[in-house]
Amino acid sequence: MRVISRKTFLAAMGGGLLLASAAATTPAWAQDVIELKMHSQIVESRPEAEWLNAFADLVAEKSGGKLKINVYHAGSLGLKDADLLRILQSGAVDMAMMYGEYYTRDAPELAAVYVQGAIREPEEHLALLPTMRAIYEEAYAEWGIRTVGGVVSPVFDVGIHCKQPVNTLEQLQSKKLRVWAAHLVDTFNGLDVAAQVIPQNDMYLALQTGVVDCAYYLSTVAPTVSLQEVTKYESYLHPWAAVPWIFGISEQGWAKLTPELQAVLVEAGEEIWSKTREAAVDPEREAAARAEREKLGVTILEPFSEADVNMFMQAADEAWAAMAKAAGPEGQEYYERMQAEISKLR
Repeated sequence: MRVISRKTFLAAMGGGLLLASAAATTPAWAQDVIELKMHSQIVESRPEAEWLNAFADLVAEKSGGKLKINVYHAGSLGLKDADLLRILQSGAVDMAMMYGEYYTRDAPELAAVYVQGAIREPEEHLALLPTMRAIYEEAYAEWGIRTVGGVVSPVFDVGIHCKQPVNTLEQLQSKKLRVWAAHLVDTFNGLDVAAQVIPQNDMYLALQTGVVDCAYYLSTVAPTVSLQEVTKYESYLHPWAAVPWIFGISEQGWAKLTPELQAVLVEAGEEIWSKTREAAVDPEREAAARAEREKLGVTILEPFSEADVNMFMQAADEAWAAMAKAAGPEGQEYYERMQAEISKLR
């Protein structure tokens, strides 16, 4: 198990609040109702947060009110996601929504598990989930973090949203493109497209002021950030390779529970995983979202051609392989495990 020393942890976190939280543990058998604190960085209006609330409700129901999960949305506990592996290892918080790509400082290999461009069809995502989940569970276990199900994010359309009509890589080469991750910068640079990472909160202004001409974004939810006001044209590129959210619980939090309550937690987590998996791929949802964007004034162009998609996927794989190698032996192993499963789909 990877262990961060108490001294290192407290120095990194600033001590105080988290140390007090870590000390406030009471055995389950000493309480009528066991309460667990659960950190989530997701704002409560997002669908994943609704599923997290459903998980908490399910735990309360299945335990007959003996186990309560208090969910703290939008980072309201004041925890930094980059520190979450250390935080859970220390027991400073009981549970958290785990998202592997946030932990590049302590576990860079987790960012190399899955990337955009890994899948061509939405159904391929479902086939890859068991391998992905196994990798995350093994990695979190090395930090003393147990996993109890999670949320499978919807497989949304990913498109190129521009001020002018663009639906070929050749046209995109004359534009400045916003992306959301360094891997995507490397991918598009490999296609002679100038890309830069711009946070979502800054994307609208960057498009409005001409810092970029186009945005690589989740088309299905583009209206939630008013993208139609600054980009009037859209073209589909590929399905979202959505990293799942995993419910993690510290060993200290787990130890608070009786075997019966541990079983309740696992059962509820698996139920949420199953329900969200079933809802992840939904052609009707995607079609309805496209129709809604058209009503908002977006012109939906023909998708990028199969030849362009092939070129994008090849560039994405080359960038993925380089990222995995840079992450070390575990990153390389994760990449190879995922590639072995992807090869079965083609």
